Amino acid sequence: MPSFVINDKCDGCKGKDKTACMYICPNDLMVLDKEKMKAFNRAPDMCWECYSCVKICPQQAIDVRGYADFVPLGASCVPLRGSEDIMWTIKFRNGSVKRFKFPIRTTSEGSAVPNGGFDEGNGDLNDFALFTEPASLHMDAVPTLKK
Repeated sequence: MPSFVINDKCDGCKGKDKTACMYICPNDLMVLDKEKMKAFNRAPDMCWECYSCVKICPQQAIDVRGYADFVPLGASCVPLRGSEDIMWTIKFRNGSVKRFKFPIRTTSEGSAVPNGGFDEGNGDLNDFALFTEPASLHMDAVPTLKK
Protein backbone atom coordinates (compact mmCIF):
# COMPACT_ATOMS: atom_id res chain seq x y z
CA MET A 1 0.00 0.00 0.00
CA PRO A 2 1.30 3.47 -0.77
CA SER A 3 2.58 5.89 1.83
CA PHE A 4 0.30 8.56 3.25
CA VAL A 5 0.84 11.59 5.44
CA ILE A 6 -0.90 11.99 8.80
CA ASN A 7 -1.81 15.68 8.49
CA ASP A 8 -2.10 16.29 12.24
CA LYS A 9 1.55 15.29 12.74
CA CYS A 10 3.14 16.82 9.61
CA ASP A 11 4.76 20.22 10.10
CA GLY A 12 6.23 20.50 6.59
CA CYS A 13 9.69 20.10 8.13
CA LYS A 14 9.25 23.54 9.67
CA GLY A 15 8.87 25.49 6.45
CA LYS A 16 12.02 24.45 4.64
CA ASP A 17 12.08 24.48 0.83
CA LYS A 18 12.40 20.71 0.67
CA THR A 19 11.03 18.33 3.28
CA ALA A 20 12.87 15.22 4.42
CA CYS A 21 10.38 12.98 2.59
CA MET A 22 10.84 14.97 -0.64
CA TYR A 23 14.60 14.59 -0.29
CA ILE A 24 14.54 10.82 0.24
CA CYS A 25 11.74 9.60 -2.08
CA PRO A 26 13.39 7.64 -4.92
CA ASN A 27 10.38 8.22 -7.20
CA ASP A 28 9.93 11.98 -6.41
CA LEU A 29 6.36 11.42 -5.22
CA MET A 30 6.39 13.44 -2.03
CA VAL A 31 5.60 17.15 -2.41
CA LEU A 32 4.94 20.05 -0.07
CA ASP A 33 1.67 21.97 -0.18
CA LYS A 34 3.05 25.49 0.43
CA GLU A 35 -0.34 26.87 1.56
CA LYS A 36 -0.98 24.23 4.23
CA MET A 37 2.72 23.47 4.88
CA LYS A 38 1.94 19.76 4.77
CA ALA A 39 3.62 17.09 2.65
CA PHE A 40 1.62 14.61 0.60
CA ASN A 41 2.10 11.75 -1.84
CA ARG A 42 1.11 13.17 -5.25
CA ALA A 43 0.85 9.78 -7.03
CA PRO A 44 0.07 6.97 -4.57
CA ASP A 45 -0.32 4.46 -7.41
CA MET A 46 3.37 4.98 -8.28
CA CYS A 47 4.63 4.42 -4.71
CA TRP A 48 7.26 1.67 -4.41
CA GLU A 49 6.51 1.17 -0.71
CA CYS A 50 10.21 1.42 0.08
CA TYR A 51 9.53 2.97 3.53
CA SER A 52 12.23 5.61 2.93
CA CYS A 53 9.85 8.49 3.67
CA VAL A 54 8.41 6.67 6.68
CA LYS A 55 11.88 6.10 8.15
CA ILE A 56 13.19 9.63 7.58
CA CYS A 57 10.19 11.67 8.75
CA PRO A 58 11.27 13.51 11.93
CA GLN A 59 7.64 13.85 13.10
CA GLN A 60 6.65 10.24 12.33
CA ALA A 61 3.89 11.74 10.19
CA ILE A 62 4.13 9.25 7.32
CA ASP A 63 2.77 5.74 7.36
CA VAL A 64 2.21 2.87 4.96
CA ARG A 65 -0.82 0.64 5.23
CA GLY A 66 0.66 -2.82 5.47
CA TYR A 67 -0.39 -5.85 3.48
CA ALA A 68 -2.40 -8.52 5.31
CA ASP A 69 0.42 -11.06 5.12
CA PHE A 70 2.98 -8.63 6.58
CA VAL A 71 0.92 -6.47 8.92
CA PRO A 72 -2.48 -8.13 9.53
CA LEU A 73 -5.56 -6.08 10.27
CA GLY A 74 -5.17 -4.35 13.62
CA ALA A 75 -1.38 -4.62 13.67
CA SER A 76 1.18 -1.91 13.01
CA CYS A 77 4.80 -1.52 11.97
CA VAL A 78 6.43 1.77 12.98
CA PRO A 79 10.06 2.78 12.39
CA LEU A 80 11.70 5.38 14.63
CA ARG A 81 14.90 6.76 13.16
CA GLY A 82 17.67 7.91 15.45
CA SER A 83 21.04 9.37 14.51
CA GLU A 84 22.78 5.98 14.66
CA ASP A 85 20.04 3.39 14.18
CA ILE A 86 16.40 2.62 13.37
CA MET A 87 14.08 1.08 15.94
CA TRP A 88 11.22 -0.90 14.39
CA THR A 89 8.21 -1.41 16.66
CA ILE A 90 5.89 -4.19 15.58
CA LYS A 91 2.53 -4.39 17.32
CA PHE A 92 0.65 -7.61 16.68
CA ARG A 93 -3.12 -8.07 16.65
CA ASN A 94 -3.01 -9.84 20.01
CA GLY A 95 -1.40 -6.75 21.57
CA SER A 96 2.13 -8.11 21.92
CA VAL A 97 4.92 -5.76 20.91
CA LYS A 98 8.35 -6.56 19.48
CA ARG A 99 11.14 -4.06 18.89
CA PHE A 100 14.11 -4.48 16.58
CA LYS A 101 17.07 -2.10 16.43
CA PHE A 102 19.32 -1.90 13.38
CA PRO A 103 22.28 0.41 12.67
CA ILE A 104 21.73 2.95 9.90
CA ARG A 105 25.25 2.55 8.59
CA THR A 106 28.33 0.46 9.15
CA THR A 107 30.88 3.19 8.48
CA SER A 108 31.16 6.68 9.87
CA GLU A 109 29.44 9.37 7.81
CA GLY A 110 31.56 10.64 4.93
CA SER A 111 34.04 7.74 5.09
CA ALA A 112 32.60 5.59 2.27
CA VAL A 113 34.92 5.25 -0.72
CA PRO A 114 32.88 6.10 -3.86
CA ASN A 115 34.52 3.54 -6.15
CA GLY A 116 34.79 0.83 -3.50
CA GLY A 117 38.56 0.84 -3.78
CA PHE A 118 38.62 -0.30 -7.42
CA ASP A 119 40.32 1.51 -10.27
CA GLU A 120 38.03 3.51 -12.53
CA GLY A 121 38.67 1.39 -15.61
CA ASN A 122 38.89 2.74 -19.14
CA GLY A 123 36.10 5.29 -18.65
CA ASP A 124 34.06 4.19 -21.67
CA LEU A 125 30.37 4.14 -20.70
CA ASN A 126 29.61 1.94 -23.71
CA ASP A 127 32.04 -0.71 -22.47
CA PHE A 128 30.18 -3.80 -21.25
CA ALA A 129 32.52 -4.07 -18.29
CA LEU A 130 31.51 -0.59 -17.09
CA PHE A 131 33.05 0.62 -13.84
CA THR A 132 34.70 -2.13 -11.80
CA GLU A 133 34.52 -5.31 -13.82
CA PRO A 134 36.38 -7.65 -14.02
CA ALA A 135 38.35 -6.79 -10.86
CA SER A 136 35.21 -6.72 -8.70
CA LEU A 137 34.36 -10.22 -9.96
CA HIS A 138 37.89 -11.42 -9.12
CA MET A 139 38.49 -12.39 -12.76
CA ASP A 140 41.17 -11.47 -15.29
CA ALA A 141 38.55 -10.78 -17.97
CA VAL A 142 34.78 -10.70 -18.19
CA PRO A 143 33.40 -13.55 -20.33
CA THR A 144 31.90 -12.32 -23.60
CA LEU A 145 29.39 -13.77 -26.02
CA LYS A 146 30.80 -15.23 -29.21
CA LYS A 147 29.44 -13.58 -32.35
